[in-house]
Amino acid sequence: MVAANLQAAGGDSFEDRFPKPQFNDRFPTASESLVQRRVALAPPQRKVRTEPVRVASLTPTLTLPQATAREELTTLVSMKSSAFPYFGTNPRSDAPFLNISNGDRKGHRSYGGRVYWQDETYNDSRVLVHVPENFDVRKPGVIVVFFHGNGATLERDVRDRQLVPQQISDSGVNAVLLAPQLAVNAADSSAGKFWQPGGFKRFIDESASHLARLTGDPNSAQAFANMPIVIVGYSGGFLPTAWSLDVGGIPNRVRGVFLLDAVYGELDKFANWIESNRSGFFVSSYTRYTKRRDRELIEMLRDKGITVTENIDGPLRPGSVVFVQTRDGITHRDYVTQAWTEHPVKEVLAKMAASPALTRIASGPSQANR
Repeated sequence: MVAANLQAAGGDSFEDRFPKPQFNDRFPTASESLVQRRVALAPPQRKVRTEPVRVASLTPTLTLPQATAREELTTLVSMKSSAFPYFGTNPRSDAPFLNISNGDRKGHRSYGGRVYWQDETYNDSRVLVHVPENFDVRKPGVIVVFFHGNGATLERDVRDRQLVPQQISDSGVNAVLLAPQLAVNAADSSAGKFWQPGGFKRFIDESASHLARLTGDPNSAQAFANMPIVIVGYSGGFLPTAWSLDVGGIPNRVRGVFLLDAVYGELDKFANWIESNRSGFFVSSYTRYTKRRDRELIEMLRDKGITVTENIDGPLRPGSVVFVQTRDGITHRDYVTQAWTEHPVKEVLAKMAASPALTRIASGPSQANR
């Protein structure tokens, strides 16, 4: 398989795992607006500052005060190094990615045969950025990069349904979130600029100045430029994850990889990164949809002499390689909020921070609060 929308061994299709949205999911009610002017996410008890977003701008529109007490911030920032727009080639075929046209309109015919148009699906350069209220750039920290799955948008899915920013905050880890928009609301896993050698590095490098400005301290850009990274890939997000590890340009700066029902292919890229980065951790939790490929990856790693654990009861340590099969009844669509545990992103980050050997890259909650 090369994409999460291909049929799994059990015969389940993309539509089985991602039911079509109802009318109310697609169209606003009388109290809603199609124009996204303010972006914020926080539990009701949190006081959250939101800021206007200028979608066409390549820099944030924020001018934040220098303050010791900073509020939680979730916003959208357009970045030129994000996955799309992308006008390069597909590395699997060396053919142009935009491989179909209708007059002046360009599009991409996906592996499943469906045509997606560049102006609708591959033209969103925005990145969901989340800075928790208690984040302190002066302390050891981590950048979490989240690659969403098929059929998703940043606001509707990553922010509101999958609660990824909230999970980052609730973990207690000194972390910030970057979640680039991939193919918009489409059954397509294309990696865009993350296919390119050094593409992931350019994305992380550009993010440093944005994060510094958003946290209110432009002088902190150097701290973000050196901060370790944890990549979380869900479902079709396996493709940009794998290519970022393989050709992204900063494999040793990635200190952890967490896959959520996402081993659909590129096994060699994951195995090579694990073998070459024994100071980092790798976690893959899976359902029946990806079980066959996860088992293949486990055998590949054991053949390399790498110890694999098949439970996640203990803390994560440098070199931890963990595979967790989740029980029947757990759905692929809801996997980011309900896997082997509720809010698995929060759980993995907390386990990372609980390990003394990994706390140098992130500060987490005390054991008394766990």
